[in-house]
Order: sequence, then C-alpha cells, then structure tokens
Amino acid sequence: MTIPRAHWPTYAALAVGILAVSASGPMIAATAAPALAIAFWRNAMAVGALTPVVAVRRREELGALSRRQIALCVLAGVALAAHFGTWVPSATLTSVATATALATTQPIWTGLFAFLRGERLGRTMWLGIWLAFAGAVVATGADLNGSPEALLGDGLALLGGLFAAVYVSFGEKVREDVSTTTYTLLCYGVCALVLLAVCVLWDVPLTGYTGTAWLFLVALTVGPQLLGHSLFNFALKRVPAHVLSVLILLEVPGAALLGWLIVHQVPAASSLPGLALLVTGVGVVVLSPKLTARRSSRG
Repeated sequence: MTIPRAHWPTYAALAVGILAVSASGPMIAATAAPALAIAFWRNAMAVGALTPVVAVRRREELGALSRRQIALCVLAGVALAAHFGTWVPSATLTSVATATALATTQPIWTGLFAFLRGERLGRTMWLGIWLAFAGAVVATGADLNGSPEALLGDGLALLGGLFAAVYVSFGEKVREDVSTTTYTLLCYGVCALVLLAVCVLWDVPLTGYTGTAWLFLVALTVGPQLLGHSLFNFALKRVPAHVLSVLILLEVPGAALLGWLIVHQVPAASSLPGLALLVTGVGVVVLSPKLTARRSSRG
C-alpha cells in the first residue's frame, strides 16, 4: 500500500510524540516533587510557552471561537486533568505494572465511544484494538492484588484510562475546525487550573524543589508535554481518536527501548511476547480497511 505523501507529517508527528511520551516515566521517577505537582507544572509551563505563540499567530482565531468550540476545549482540559489526577496516584496504591495495564484500556473506551456515536469500526480494527490491549497487559505483567488499597488503585487506574479516552475523543471533535496551537493552549490551561485547585485543596507543595527537580520539570514540559501530547493533538486532525489511543500504546515498547539505551535496563524476557503482540495489534489497526477509508475521506 502506497502512503500518500501528504500524510507523512502526521506519521512523523506520531513517531516523535510516541518517543517523547515514552520518556515520561523515567523523568517523573527522577523528579523529586509530588506527582500532582509535576502534573500541574508540566501543563502550566506549557501554557507559558504557548501563550506568546497564540497571541501573535492565533489571536483572531482565539477571539472567533464559538461557545461550542470553547466548551469542547474546556471539557478536554478537565478530562486531561482527571486523567493525571487518577492515574498518577494509582501507581502509588497498586503495582506500577497493574496501573499501567489498566490504563491501557484507553483504546477500548475510545472504540466504544466511536461505536456509540454510530461509527462502525469493523472486525479488523476491533481485532487490532484487543490484540494491542492484550499485548500491553502481558508486557507490563499485570498482577491484580485483592487488598482494599490495591483495589482502590486498580479502580483509579481504570478511571485514568477512561478519562484519557474522553480527552482524545473531545480533542478529535475540536480539531475538526480549531488549530492545534489554540486547542492545546486552552486544553492545557484548563488542565493546569483544575490541577492547581486540587493541589491547593490537598496542600500539595508547589515550590521548594531542588534545581535538578526544576530541570526535570522543564524537560517534562518540552518533551512529553509539548512534543508528546501536543503532537498527538496535531495528529487528531487526520487520525481518529480510537486509532490514536492504540498507537499511544507503543509507549510501552518505546519506554523499554529508552530504558535500555539510557539506563541500560534490559527488558525482561517475559515481556517480549507481550511487546510483540502489542506491535502486531497496532499494525492491524493501522492497516485496517476502515482506517484506510477514513484517511481517504479526510483528504
């Protein structure tokens, strides 16, 4: 199958975005700051970086947004904040492997949302979604623990996957007629405000970190936030939300590869079959006849 040249910027954006978010876990682990504060600062710093760009290049678009467009941006921002606010704490209550596996239900949720909107995904795409999800579960070695604390963490991780699906689903609707920069600024702005309110209510310290911690916060903003989430927002113009959710699962092998290259952590042999299954599922989705038709209809 020959890929139209016009689509290469989208594929390049997805590749860079996946690589960027793959570095998120190691960076967060190395940042000596509360998890919710990290989530707030990466969004707040991104808003600071995007505001001058929007003020110069997108001022007219920002002022011309309809109430519907603004509402969708707000809803996407709230959903993103809910994703950060549920998944990050879940990793402290249950095992990281279980939290990661449950959060990868995102493509299942987005697929269901598309189905409820009347969109027929087709058997091939559903097969790819389930293969990718199963591969992520196997690769992360999910091991559910029956303790009350672990079950609470499992529930939060599941909600994290759900809210991530809501976030990209709203984003897909906004990106039909709103530029990436304007949408991203509004979405991150709302997300930062919601997370700020949560941090204030829970007395989460937002300052007093070491210089190294601030450097990691800047790196998280430039990498996973601006080059990760923002490029995914760009891709939503051409790639359906349920497909993007599956592609994001490539973060799992991406993180394993970066761990091997950066800190010399060789992936466990038991995770390799899951990684292979995940990549296979992603390939099935990308080559699905339904996705090919969708790409053609979007020009």
